[in-house]
Amino acid sequence: MTLFVEVAKQKSFSKAAVTLGIPISSLSRRISSFEQSVGLRLLDRTTRRLVLTSYGEAYLAQATRLVEEAQQAFDNLVAEAKGPSGFLKVAAPPDFWVLHHLSRIVTEFSKLHEHIHVHVDLKASAVDLVGENYDLAVAIEEPRETSLIMRKVAEVGNGLFASSAYLGDRGRPGEPQDLSDHSAIVPTQGAGTTWSLSRDDKIVPVPVNGSLSCNSPSLARKFALAGQGIFSAHRLSVERDLASGRLEQVLPEWDLPPTPIYIVTTSRLLPAKTRRFVDFAMKQLPVMLTAGTGGETCSKLKAEGTGVRLNPP
Repeated sequence: MTLFVEVAKQKSFSKAAVTLGIPISSLSRRISSFEQSVGLRLLDRTTRRLVLTSYGEAYLAQATRLVEEAQQAFDNLVAEAKGPSGFLKVAAPPDFWVLHHLSRIVTEFSKLHEHIHVHVDLKASAVDLVGENYDLAVAIEEPRETSLIMRKVAEVGNGLFASSAYLGDRGRPGEPQDLSDHSAIVPTQGAGTTWSLSRDDKIVPVPVNGSLSCNSPSLARKFALAGQGIFSAHRLSVERDLASGRLEQVLPEWDLPPTPIYIVTTSRLLPAKTRRFVDFAMKQLPVMLTAGTGGETCSKLKAEGTGVRLNPP
């Protein structure tokens, strides 16, 4: 059952064999023997792809739950005897503020759990948790896969920022509509964007454009520091620039929609090593983020600490 579930999840005998640590020939032979014993074909194999039959789909839905429950029971037993252990693979975006706080969480967690080896991968693009064998991911946008389990940790406030030199030359906007006369550093090539600014119950959408665009928040910050225009950013990522005077907040009384922070896993049934890290991060990260914003809450940062499941029960 465990072998079948892994092959079905990976959609590949070779990838599953690597994950399971057994020869691909042995894995294929055991799956074939399993199919023969039940008298049904569960997988259709070709040289290029592997797909589940209707029988395989039905069996996978039941088998996955049983395998996860059995693995969790085993992990819990081992954790009771020796404490959680193993290799924990974490994916995270390469944003400065994420790295700053995540590094502190991993450091503190490692001090408490010396038998868990934590590996962090920085991923600028969407992460394939199953295909790349991640235990969890820290995400700042909702994954497309509806089967993933999302736990919302916090919301980070966003704003508009520019260098003092740029604002001294072009003027400081007094109202959202004034932004149309300014250069915006936008994320999409050859296209403008719309900044949706809010104050109290009022929301003002403002179309903006500019001569520079990039999909990297770090590079957008560099352009802004060089006086090339106004850009949107997480407040946490520009704290040092604001403190030093290199950047100023534009329209500080107006907010952009906050960015939610999620911890994403493939299942609610987590092994002990993953469950310990998720619990630790969900307690520590909101505290660190609140401290990083000078204790501000409400629209600046909202600590949630609640689980959100994308797919229905």
